Amino acid sequence: MSYHIVYAGTSRSFPSAHAFTSAAQESGPSLVYIGEGSGAAFAVATRNEDAPFIAIELGSECLGVHTGEDRGLEGSNVVGFARFRLGTAAPSSLVELVRQPHTHPAALLAARAAFEAAGFKVAVCADFPGRIVDRLVRPYYNAALRRLDEGLASAQDMDTTLRLGLGYPEGPITLLERTGLAEHHDITLSLFEQLREEAYAPARRALVAALRRQIASSTTKETS
Repeated sequence: MSYHIVYAGTSRSFPSAHAFTSAAQESGPSLVYIGEGSGAAFAVATRNEDAPFIAIELGSECLGVHTGEDRGLEGSNVVGFARFRLGTAAPSSLVELVRQPHTHPAALLAARAAFEAAGFKVAVCADFPGRIVDRLVRPYYNAALRRLDEGLASAQDMDTTLRLGLGYPEGPITLLERTGLAEHHDITLSLFEQLREEAYAPARRALVAALRRQIASSTTKETS
């Protein structure tokens, strides 16, 4: 399935060259919008109803933010996608593909085939903020940070217990320190604003990290 890529700013899914982007063709009948401005680029483009599929890179937002919503009847040849990535870590091989209630089945299949042809593992989900992984893991990370604040155990003991007890390859505190507490703050804050569920409210340590990032950024600007 051939496709054309429209680049619209910095992409979390594709920060560097990849087989998926290398396989794009100028004359490809399908369209893939990549970058933080994907939604805006889609909004001003002439909609091609005949394209096999149109894919928009998403952040934490719903696809409906860009396509509009129609009383649960929304859906067309447009899908959303995001390559899962934890903070500043390299993107994973998982692509979460977003469908709406009436997304064309053929469009979903074509988009899935395009990503899988580039070596991705594809999971399909309905149109919710944060999709699958972030909806499931962010409350877990917040809970670990809050238990650390409460003094349940040391960071090392919490990580060790979860690794040995549940078979996790890495404990939550170490993982968040490695991939960025400030980045965790940004995602959980976005989900909390959209869902208004307390489990997604950024934990205190994530708030502190975000404030430290803000101060460091301001200091850098003042001294440059």
